[in-house]
Amino acid sequence: MAKKKGTRVVIKMQSTESSHFYTTEKSRRNDPQRLEMRKYDPTLRRHVLYRETK
Repeated sequence: MAKKKGTRVVIKMQSTESSHFYTTEKSRRNDPQRLEMRKYDPTLRRHVLYRETK
């Protein structure tokens, strides 16, 4: 299968308090800066800040 070309890219969201991470997609056009959001961390069993990493 060919890699799709477009504005959406797969990113990795890393927890600021543990080694857990999520993968998701974002639009380069709508969100050019790095994302930050509060998500549930199953290793700590609470919501923490997740930041986009490369």
